[in-house]
Amino acid sequence: MSREPLPEVHVPRQLPLTGLTREAFQGLGRGAARGLDRLREWPRLRTTAAVFTTMSALAATSLLSAPSVAEPFSSQPCALKRTEAHHSEGLDTWNTAYPRPVRSLDAVMVFLSFPDSVPLTSPAELTADHFPATTRFFERASYGRFTLRPHPLADWIRMPRPSTAYAIQRDWSAPHRAAYLRDALAAADGQVDFSRYDVVYFVADPDAPGVDSDATKVVNLDTPLRADGTDIRRVVTVFENHPPDRLVLAHETGHVFDLPDLYHRPVDGRGDWDTHVGDWDLMGSQFGMAPDLFGWHKWKLGWLQPRQVACVRQRGGARITLEPLGAGPEAPARGTAGAPAFGLGGGTKLAVVRTGPDSALAFEARGPVGNDTAACRQGILVYRIRSTAESGRGPVQVIDAHPHTEACWEQSVYPPLADAPVALGESFTVPGEGVRVDVEGRTPSGAWTVRIATG
Repeated sequence: MSREPLPEVHVPRQLPLTGLTREAFQGLGRGAARGLDRLREWPRLRTTAAVFTTMSALAATSLLSAPSVAEPFSSQPCALKRTEAHHSEGLDTWNTAYPRPVRSLDAVMVFLSFPDSVPLTSPAELTADHFPATTRFFERASYGRFTLRPHPLADWIRMPRPSTAYAIQRDWSAPHRAAYLRDALAAADGQVDFSRYDVVYFVADPDAPGVDSDATKVVNLDTPLRADGTDIRRVVTVFENHPPDRLVLAHETGHVFDLPDLYHRPVDGRGDWDTHVGDWDLMGSQFGMAPDLFGWHKWKLGWLQPRQVACVRQRGGARITLEPLGAGPEAPARGTAGAPAFGLGGGTKLAVVRTGPDSALAFEARGPVGNDTAACRQGILVYRIRSTAESGRGPVQVIDAHPHTEACWEQSVYPPLADAPVALGESFTVPGEGVRVDVEGRTPSGAWTVRIATG
């Protein structure tokens, strides 16, 4: 697969197929009409609605889903309001259309083979490509609050059509994608009780001729699939090579938990994709040197307690001791003498300055600990959050404290931001905001003492 990030696919809510006539499909061409006929011939699923709803991607309309029920989450003054933006960075409420990763969640891995290819790898080998690495990433990121439990099938499930029949590619068409999901669900339904699982991975034979590794992504459905009495609102479709890109499944699973894409996608597909956040969050790039999730994301997901977030008032300031973001029970930071400092994990991890109704500045301590063991530089990372920005449209932007220098050319996905953190003894004023951060010192336990002054 290329180093370019993989966008999600959003399938809008569709008109229900029940009661629709052939005339309703005339605008979709002969293929969709023939698909309606074929729909009546496919094997019965445990719930016939599963067939109907998977076909919904064939009938594109502009209807939108009703807003999800909001679950109260945080009343902190700095908690931005969740908006209608896809994967909004607002976190005053939790979007209950998504599973909340504050407990153990179960994920089924369904391995799909095709009539035109004999698999060269086994399901066990493909499972090992992603687990336990994905589980360990989330356990470290969540400080042990969340465990992703994989349940891989032991054998391949044969798809009814050749791999080339689905025209799998990075931005594949809605009809082909719907056919793939429909066939995969029908083929697997006899062997999988989908009601037992919170996350669904459809993993394709990587050596099949029609499989394109750039097509790995999450498919979101406003009209859920229906199987075994449960709604399937999104599916992670995996087309990775063997071995795959590092942490690619963790990135895609982040979307299942309502996290946005943080990369910048050039209009023409050319240029640098990593200008917004560089190495500093998995949702920007799974190749990053410091891929741990931002503290803002950990707050959103419920992994930081309200007391671990310091809200700094405007027209004032505060002196704060920030624990390294990655330090926790399993990932001790290093103290001032270089020895591991245990006991971290429950203190302040994130400082926030509210800059507007839908914007804020965040400050967190990053360094070589936890998921960030390969971090290029350490210090206080500063970034801007916008709750109204759509996924992939810059909802988070790292602010470079060293805009005239670069670092780690050989390893960084974007060297200009590799040295973005404010280092020990440095001061930095955020351009255009009048907010200043002074990194005053380190504690014996490895925490950072900072002063944040607002205008």
